[in-house]
Amino acid sequence: MGRLITTTKPLILYSKLLCFSLLYLFTTLFLALYTTLSHSKCFFRSSPLDPLQNSLFSYPSSYGEHKYAVPTSRSTCTSPVFFSDYLDVVNEIKSFRETNRPLRYVKGNADTFGGNLSTLTRFSYFNHQNHNTEVLCGFLKKFPVSDSDRIAMEQCDSVVVVSAIFNDHDKIRQPKGLGFNTLHEVCFFMFVDDVTLKGLQHHGLISINSTEYKIGVWRIVKVAKENLYQNPAMNGVIPKYLVHRLFPNSQFSIWVDAKMQLMVDPLLLIHSLVISDDVDMAISKHPYYVHTMEEAMATARWKKLLDVNALKMQMETYCENGLQPWTPEKQPYESDVPDSALILRRHGLGSNLFSCLIFNELEAFNPRDQLPFAFVRDKMKQKVKINMFEVEVFEQVAVEYRHNLKSSDGTTMKKVSSSGRTKRAHPDLLYVNGSCCSKCQKYLSIMWGESSND
Repeated sequence: MGRLITTTKPLILYSKLLCFSLLYLFTTLFLALYTTLSHSKCFFRSSPLDPLQNSLFSYPSSYGEHKYAVPTSRSTCTSPVFFSDYLDVVNEIKSFRETNRPLRYVKGNADTFGGNLSTLTRFSYFNHQNHNTEVLCGFLKKFPVSDSDRIAMEQCDSVVVVSAIFNDHDKIRQPKGLGFNTLHEVCFFMFVDDVTLKGLQHHGLISINSTEYKIGVWRIVKVAKENLYQNPAMNGVIPKYLVHRLFPNSQFSIWVDAKMQLMVDPLLLIHSLVISDDVDMAISKHPYYVHTMEEAMATARWKKLLDVNALKMQMETYCENGLQPWTPEKQPYESDVPDSALILRRHGLGSNLFSCLIFNELEAFNPRDQLPFAFVRDKMKQKVKINMFEVEVFEQVAVEYRHNLKSSDGTTMKKVSSSGRTKRAHPDLLYVNGSCCSKCQKYLSIMWGESSND
């Protein structure tokens, strides 16, 4: 009987096949994982295991700081953001110093904090090319905070995160995702008025006998609003747009609306959205509107501003002085309307001047800061570089909550307004003295695609 002879391949051939199989498997898994993440997450860390701070503060259950979160419907992300190594970011920001020549500001006294300027005077500052020329930028009345708070604000010399609550309109929420070195490099300041302060005392978050207040990471700064504006929203505009003046030695700032909870370390945000893109500031695009006039119409429709006729006058002032609807010619800006709940700035000539010009417009008309945004951006001679990032990035960087539905004593919140009834616009939106057309007719025609922009 013959002997059965079998042949086998050398082990080295099996090893090659195994290596190729494993390489194919891991490559496929990586690509599948990357595709999945790139359509679900808007940011990537080079070091996902960066050490994070533990829980920063525990609130009493009665405070309800995490009630009424606003759900988001976006499940995909088209432009993910890459975050560099945390320690590299910390070291780079610590060594950063702005080299631009600072703005010079007008000093003096006035009936209002900003001076209540005429249209001609406000627009004269748009053509700022001589660095020796002073710019009017608020502070024509003293900003009413304590000396100890003012000293602390001046000592903040790197990154400052700023927010404000007036009229007990929101909750104080602690940021998440902070690295271990962040509290040594970042200052957190929350500006409040007496009404908000009493609410914090009601919940036992601060002592009535204290002269300085701290809640978690936030230093609470009391502002005597009686010496500022009657409108609480306008008082909130001061730290939102004049942060470079309140913190004159800071290099970077992040404004966070009090309705938002920051979910990513501010150092990573500044580095990724401002420094890496070499811009003066970063702000999210509006989730729905592209044209300024769309935002103005929504403001009137949803009664975010009751004096519709004043709103119409504001828009006509801008149209008369060169406001144009968004077109592809305005790229790299893909929108004229921001979501200004989160603003990141590098404190330098461009962003500081832009903030001053915006503030002057807000005092002249109303606190709706989306309305003058494109007009100021496009008309100022000292151009500002802005990163208008995607909405889905904004929604993963911060969580939005609804404003307080009830005050601290349990009563329903009341809107602060000089009149509860909307003041309708005059019937000549498109016609003036019976003749067509209003100052914004050309803008509307271009926006609606009825004519070309020639």
